[in-house]
Amino acid sequence: MTNAASSNVPDSGEVRTSTADGIATVSFYHPKGNSLPGALLRAIAGAVEAAGADATVRVIVLRSEGAGPFCAGASFDELMRIEDSATGQHFFAGFATLILAMRRCPCPIVTRVHGKVAGGGVGIVAASDYVVAVRKASLRLSELAVGIGPFVVGPVIERRTGPGAFAAMALDAQWRDAEWGERFGLYAQVHETEQELDAAVTSLSSELARANPEATRLLKQVFWQGTDEWDALLAERAAMSGRLVLSDHTRRAIAAFNNR
Repeated sequence: MTNAASSNVPDSGEVRTSTADGIATVSFYHPKGNSLPGALLRAIAGAVEAAGADATVRVIVLRSEGAGPFCAGASFDELMRIEDSATGQHFFAGFATLILAMRRCPCPIVTRVHGKVAGGGVGIVAASDYVVAVRKASLRLSELAVGIGPFVVGPVIERRTGPGAFAAMALDAQWRDAEWGERFGLYAQVHETEQELDAAVTSLSSELARANPEATRLLKQVFWQGTDEWDALLAERAAMSGRLVLSDHTRRAIAAFNNR
């Protein structure tokens, strides 16, 4: 049996969920490179929470749509509209909301990465339990280049890569290839083509859908040990970014970046 649901969010973003044979597929789309306005972040988080609460779901496949990037990170259009620190904190808390939803989800989250990943998108990858990517799916953290810093997504990326690799990503905005992502734990598998990518995602998700749900639930708890204080930590980090986005330096950098 297949169930499907969708939700439209402001700025032309969309989230869709379909469920079949114990697998919930959550897909998101935004016309600007699958960038992430706050409403879209919260819609993805809501879809993950709903799928995790469905007793028939054994595994979630998270993916984005389109032929371009998997995720271009934060919506620069929305960043430019922020006028006070409270609004800034609320925007960046959207990333925290999604990361925490993925952390609390009782079933494994397998993420399909078909293209480049930037900024907050790297946080989505790092918060996944298993990531399958194509070789062209390079990654970078561009936050410092626009005057902010990967504060909210930092803990989940550092947890996955280790502090040295996270510091390297945070301090320069170079693209790192998929092999780098695999070497430092962001990707579990890297494939040459999208055909191979889809076959690997289907195979793994089907296998996990047949696994003992109690075992996978307990594994999720093991994976996320030591993160009990993250609600407060990520809120503090969102406040940091919310203040920084108001600085003249950051506003000039975002405007220049957005006009490329």
